[in-house]
Amino acid sequence: MSDNPNQQQTKDRGGLSQEELDALVASSDTGGRGSTGTVGIFLTCVALAWSLFQLWIASPIPFIVGWGVFNDTESRSIHLAFAMFLAFAAFPAARTKFQLGLGVVVPVVLAFLFMVGAKEGTTTWWIPLIAIALVAAVLLGSPKDKVPVWEWAMAVVGALAALYLYVYYRDISGRVGAPILQDFVVAVIGLMLLLEATRRALGPALMIVASVFLVYTVLGPYMPSIIAHKGNSLSEIVNHQWITTEGVFGIALGVSTSFVFLFVLFGSLLDRAGAGNYFIQVAFSLMGHMKGGPAKAAVVSSAMTGLISGSSIANVVTTGTFTIPLMKKVGFSSEKAGAVEVASSVNGQIMPPVMGAAAFLMVEYVGIPYFDVVKHAFLPAVISYIALVYIVHLEALKAGMEGLPRAYTPKPIVQRLIGIAFTIAAICAISFAVYYGMGWIRPAFPATAGYIIFVFLTLVYMGLLYIASKEEPLELDDPNSPVTSLPLPGPTVRSGLHFVLPVVVLVWALMVDRLSPGLSAFWATTYMVFILLTQRPLTAIMRGEGRLGGALKAGVTDLIDGLETGARNMIGIGIATATAGIIVGAVSQTGVGSALADVVEVLSGGNILAILFLTAILSLILGMGLPTTANYIVVSALLAPVIVTLGQQNGLIVPLIAVHLFVFYFGIMADVTPPVGLASFAAAAVSGGDPIKTGVVAFFYSLRTAALPFLFIFNTELLLIDVTWIQGVFVFIVATIAMLLFAAATQGWFIARNRIYETLALLLIAFTLFRPGFWMDMVSPPYSEENPTEIAEAAMATPVGEDLRLRVAGMNDLGDPIEFVAILPIKEGATGEERLQNAGLAFRNEGDTLLIDDVAFGSAGAAAGLDWDQEVLRVLRPVGQPSKYLMFIPALLLLGFVVFLQRGRNARAPRKAAAA
Repeated sequence: MSDNPNQQQTKDRGGLSQEELDALVASSDTGGRGSTGTVGIFLTCVALAWSLFQLWIASPIPFIVGWGVFNDTESRSIHLAFAMFLAFAAFPAARTKFQLGLGVVVPVVLAFLFMVGAKEGTTTWWIPLIAIALVAAVLLGSPKDKVPVWEWAMAVVGALAALYLYVYYRDISGRVGAPILQDFVVAVIGLMLLLEATRRALGPALMIVASVFLVYTVLGPYMPSIIAHKGNSLSEIVNHQWITTEGVFGIALGVSTSFVFLFVLFGSLLDRAGAGNYFIQVAFSLMGHMKGGPAKAAVVSSAMTGLISGSSIANVVTTGTFTIPLMKKVGFSSEKAGAVEVASSVNGQIMPPVMGAAAFLMVEYVGIPYFDVVKHAFLPAVISYIALVYIVHLEALKAGMEGLPRAYTPKPIVQRLIGIAFTIAAICAISFAVYYGMGWIRPAFPATAGYIIFVFLTLVYMGLLYIASKEEPLELDDPNSPVTSLPLPGPTVRSGLHFVLPVVVLVWALMVDRLSPGLSAFWATTYMVFILLTQRPLTAIMRGEGRLGGALKAGVTDLIDGLETGARNMIGIGIATATAGIIVGAVSQTGVGSALADVVEVLSGGNILAILFLTAILSLILGMGLPTTANYIVVSALLAPVIVTLGQQNGLIVPLIAVHLFVFYFGIMADVTPPVGLASFAAAAVSGGDPIKTGVVAFFYSLRTAALPFLFIFNTELLLIDVTWIQGVFVFIVATIAMLLFAAATQGWFIARNRIYETLALLLIAFTLFRPGFWMDMVSPPYSEENPTEIAEAAMATPVGEDLRLRVAGMNDLGDPIEFVAILPIKEGATGEERLQNAGLAFRNEGDTLLIDDVAFGSAGAAAGLDWDQEVLRVLRPVGQPSKYLMFIPALLLLGFVVFLQRGRNARAPRKAAAA
């Protein structure tokens, strides 16, 4: 055995040192160039300036002092300028020969396209010069240890191109739609440099996709007829993509500017304060003693870290450096240990409140409050994590693993249950006191309520910090050294309770006060800054250590590091949202969305399940190179409206939030899916396993995440849509049991090793628990089909508040024939005709054909999509149906039979072993 523990640790990590692991994270998240020397200090100052700017525009201070107020377009311009500058300064140009080749080819292709798209009489001689200059800068080389002069030039020019909208905002607003030569030059330079920055920071995939959409924008007339369009000129591209807020400076970049940066910064500061280490230690102290305990602790710690981290790769390396060696120690193979870490880290991006930045994009794209996005996303995320813990448990059962030794002798089960009940009661009492106390303070002291709340929070913070100061500081042990016991749960939990306060501030502002996400993140971040500056000095005073000056200096250093890391973590997200804006802009400019709907409908044959599978496959293909945020933007812009439209045409009314979550869930598979899953490569670097095998196993573990979107599309109760709290609790319990059974089926182990028929039975039971209505609809149809000419009688027979379903045929906005299902809510009325009139509808009969004669503006009929002269093909009236939950009875009986079979095999196994 080696005498050097660092060498042994390196060996266990597959030959990568901690420095190399840090470099792996840096190359994908914060930039491959370090921050040492004069250049490093300068880049640190730029990153700090970016963080301070974002805090400034999010705060109420500019409006109070009347200075430094920026509108949305100006803020986006400055935000992108920082991202562009740091992308060229922090990320070297050459990764592989293929990527370097793209850096040469793409500018040449774009220059040719822009010249083709220029209108007659437009000066274009300058376009090839820009392309040649960019190609030369790429070919000159880009060392990792310094920034050459030509890259400084690219960084400055890219930042100036982004700042153009801020500097010339008033002039541009006076000539919208009529760009001048100056606009042309800046836009072409900006688009080319943005794509080059994308290649450096994010790899080739997003650069290629955005370039393809630019090609499609110009060469529309030469495309296949089903997706052809008139083509757009260079003037239209410049105006749409760069000069207005339809393309690069659109909604996606606006969300990055307003919300995402602050949440990423908040997570960075929280991690710098020590919360990441605290979460890992708490998870291990509570779960390390269980079967496969380190793996279960890895899942829980990754879930908690995912709350504050927007990067699955950083999550893998942060928690995996500690958890993967411990998983291997208790019996997991290198690939399985890495796969558990990958699956849990990637799933961190579906956990509210951040959700890998997608939550804030959903607010803008779906048009619902942030609180509703979090509410809808919460249940599937929790169920997915519970199922992953269960998968780890099953793996431990298969291999006969044991947990790590406890650090204490556990109390009897009754005492533990009493302690848990007392803790829950205490938390509930404190929660009620805080909630109603805040509700009393605000009206009682309207002018000073904020100061009173801050003082109260500070007193609580000092109390928790005093408790923490009495415990030993938490340090990550060497996971490769012998483990004699786990940390004690009580002291471990107490040592960092003050880290919960900023999260409470964030959640309170979002969920209770219903502040905007940006303002909520601002208050949470400012409180986090206060904690960073004070926790070390106050702890030194409380411990009587006396090194106050050193503690103050360390606190300031932590703050600067956190602000810098937060900004550098945002480079890739800022560039990704801007480049995704090119794609979204091309979709809106060319009308490819409606053409794509036709393509998908042809490929799927109009089958909604086939449409969903096509969407999932496209998301996975794009996910092989796009970061999650960009993947979500692209696929949601292209396919979310398609799913809603085609679903309505086929009788399935899919809420828009369900479609966007569907797309997002498959987008997060980006970092898992072989052969490009970066999180799998990072985990394999730590575990020493094969990265492709690690990705395959992680994808297999993630099947539960892939199944959930299909389920909540057809059963929106999983998203807590139109359910009460009691129903929500019931849905959570049933869905969790169903997902555990699904996991047992896919893992081939329940109580004992599954036989084929038992696996099929478990899948059938899980499906029944998830969608009991599927079987009940076959037994007792929920609708009775009526003759269209008898629609008045059907309306009269429908209870008030229920929906009448009408399948109608007509023309869409483009004049093409279309069929769809309209949901018509029935209102009060003495007769069926009155009920239809109250819905704003009037009909006429032409023989056996029923046509819509009139639709009142703003009526329920208009909201359902009905219009004049549409033909009613079918009328479906709701009828009484037995409770769908009756289907649970045969499902549970079948489950009991499977349990009986497997328990019997388990009981016979020891007797056979003894006889042998």
